[in-house]
Amino acid sequence: MSNDRPDTATHAERPWWRSAVIYQVYVRSFADGDGDGTGDLAGVRSRLAYLRDLGVDAIWFTPWYVSPLADGGYDVADYRAIDPQFGTLAEAEELIAEARDLGIRTIIDVVPNHVSAAHEWFRSALAAGPGSAERERFWFHPGKGEGGAEMPTHWVSDFQGTTWTRTTNPDGTPGEWYLHLFTPQQPDLNWTHPDVRHEHEEILRFWFDRGAAGIRIDSAALLVKDPALPEVPVHPGPGEHPHVDRDEIHDIYRSWRAVAESYDEPRVLVGEVWLADRARFAQYLRPDEMHTAFNFDFMARPWDAKSLRESIQTTLDAHAPVAAPATWVLSNHDVTRPVTRYGRDDSSFAFLTKRFGTPTDLAVGRRRARAAALLTAALPGSLYLYQGDELGLPEVEDLPAAAIQDPMHFRSGGVDPGRDGCRVPIPWSRGGTTYGFGPDGGTAAWLPQPDGWGDLSVQAQADDDASMLALYRLVLATRRAEPALHDDSLRWLDALDGVELGDDVLAFARGDGTDDLVCIVNLGADEVALPARARVLLHSEHGKPGSDARAPLTTDTAVWLRP
Repeated sequence: MSNDRPDTATHAERPWWRSAVIYQVYVRSFADGDGDGTGDLAGVRSRLAYLRDLGVDAIWFTPWYVSPLADGGYDVADYRAIDPQFGTLAEAEELIAEARDLGIRTIIDVVPNHVSAAHEWFRSALAAGPGSAERERFWFHPGKGEGGAEMPTHWVSDFQGTTWTRTTNPDGTPGEWYLHLFTPQQPDLNWTHPDVRHEHEEILRFWFDRGAAGIRIDSAALLVKDPALPEVPVHPGPGEHPHVDRDEIHDIYRSWRAVAESYDEPRVLVGEVWLADRARFAQYLRPDEMHTAFNFDFMARPWDAKSLRESIQTTLDAHAPVAAPATWVLSNHDVTRPVTRYGRDDSSFAFLTKRFGTPTDLAVGRRRARAAALLTAALPGSLYLYQGDELGLPEVEDLPAAAIQDPMHFRSGGVDPGRDGCRVPIPWSRGGTTYGFGPDGGTAAWLPQPDGWGDLSVQAQADDDASMLALYRLVLATRRAEPALHDDSLRWLDALDGVELGDDVLAFARGDGTDDLVCIVNLGADEVALPARARVLLHSEHGKPGSDARAPLTTDTAVWLRP
């Protein structure tokens, strides 16, 4: 297969995933090929050249399987079929092949903690009744108290609310309860059951055989539960939480790694691992388990030099003992977009603090997001980019209440605005029914796009050297071409030309000392003078300013330079 973007020698000698740029496609909101208002695989295929020109190495697709969409596709009813609103299995195979011909690999999402309540296993379990073999694949359990009316535990859902739902017996009487760490439409699987383990290994092979280069593992630390079903301790020690980060989970990923390694081109395992304990986090990245895992700590940090440096160093320190590359990401389909988040007084991120009407300064947020693009792309490891962030799209925070579909909104009693604001279909053209998301004259997008959305479109930004899209294209092209950005080095710089930088500046060098690249980010109010002899390669505000750029670095801006 051809690749019209030749790698540097340094890049080619290392496994591709160690420093890859991976672009997240939320299929429903990326591009609508048939005009029904919903993104689909035909739409993605029509935009592959855009992704090639942007400079990405791989695409990560959020779930595209058959699903009732109770949780945006993370409630999977059939892993071996594409949801008809997105396309067909044949189209998925063609997409994977076409993308690879352009030098772009494909990573797909696997959701092992749970399935959809519409999955044949769960429907069979409900029909079979208490004590049946079918129910052993899930966590069915009698209730406590009189008549079993009390839930087996008081575990709290990540989506807020309870984690147990009671069934109804065929005669209409109340039955057993079943566990769901997320919505009731997402029953948890019992990973002590051999059918569950075998089925998922077969799912991996099914997609690897069709050309998928890897999988992203959703909620990767949640699979194993303590069968005694204890309550969550007030302060659980390592491995003591009843349903998070159990020690037994690592045997599952060792078997998955064996499947991945059985292919001529080994497939890649990427974990969604939300853990505060960095040592426990690193255990998932041992040489016989996952290749990489998402770095949520960095994404959740505020726009503050001390906090970001701490996160970067802690992350690198955690990865070093297992020789795994870090990952860097500013947002995803669950998280408030950077342009909005970085414009707030509190620019950190936490699910439980999301509220309607939180003020933001988009001009400040946009400037910081541009600087953050240079910062993250200069760090050692792989870089993830969520669709639309390269356009500088803000969070859409005024969606009509009737349009919101995210279960996080409803399970919070309407307090949490939910995640739909970062899932609004992206604009491709200045005008048209859906700003080019779908064909002009087609159905309105499944989530309403705001007025003026076309001003942020690909068409509006493509020929504008000052646009966010132009900046990202420059950043990714420079990153690909710079050998210094494809090793694991990072040396902090606390002074430039003998002048102390202070606590509000991040500065570090990449490379072996012979042809270094230096990244400087000014998060403070005072200007930062650049080294007199330095050659500026990239500037977050001015793009490629030329070799004679000497202007001091103003607040919330970043540069890449050759010292």
